[in-house]
Amino acid sequence: MITCYLQSVGLAAPGLESWSTGRTLLLSGDPLHNDPETPYAPNLLPPNERRRATAAIRQAFRAAEDALRDHASDPSRLASVFASSDADLAVLNRICNALTQPERQISPTDFHNSVHNAASGYFSIAIRSMSTTTTVAAFDASFAAGLLEAATLANIEGCDVLFVAYDVIGPPPLLAVRPTTASGSCALLLTATRGPATLARLDLQTGAGSESVCSGAAAEKLRAGCPALRGLPLLEILAGSQAGECRLKMDAGRILHLIVQPA
Repeated sequence: MITCYLQSVGLAAPGLESWSTGRTLLLSGDPLHNDPETPYAPNLLPPNERRRATAAIRQAFRAAEDALRDHASDPSRLASVFASSDADLAVLNRICNALTQPERQISPTDFHNSVHNAASGYFSIAIRSMSTTTTVAAFDASFAAGLLEAATLANIEGCDVLFVAYDVIGPPPLLAVRPTTASGSCALLLTATRGPATLARLDLQTGAGSESVCSGAAAEKLRAGCPALRGLPLLEILAGSQAGECRLKMDAGRILHLIVQPA
């Protein structure tokens, strides 16, 4: 079993614009408005990088900046783990289309953003971090795999770790083979020890079983439609500031079992 401590939460999804508003909605069970998210300009990015940032990178920054909004410590000292099932399918689609043309001219910006760790790189630039950063991809289990990686990193290195999960809706024809019905992102700031701002203690252990689902129909639709939002059952527990348990899907039939104890 791995234990870590949660210091802050970030959230961005249709109807859940931030953790402060999303927490209230998840706790109340009120219907969520499935309105498209407004365009987002990451506040932490310098202008040049902000212009090159894609929709997927901006989605990651929505939750990351939300989690860091009230974080008092120097963000440049944070380690980070970014998890995404598909990263940026729009960039992949544009590159594949360009390669089918006689000229095969690929946009330098698309090439720059085509790697899976693009969001992680932009974030390191934004906070001027020289700390460890890791990217994880595990299809629908990406949230659980990333969270386990972040908790392990916090314990082994004894550092504060920002975990960010993000995914966006892909374009046709990729959408047909990888159907995603919502874009979303979630961020958790984890530490190895309890602090004055600790929100909850998380105990993590892998095992067998079925994954948890959300209690509300609208939240469950988001959870099922976006790999990065598979952690919404955990956020429902955190929203109530109460003890609870949830199970997140991993690979090969395994689950990540989390026990939540409020601070």
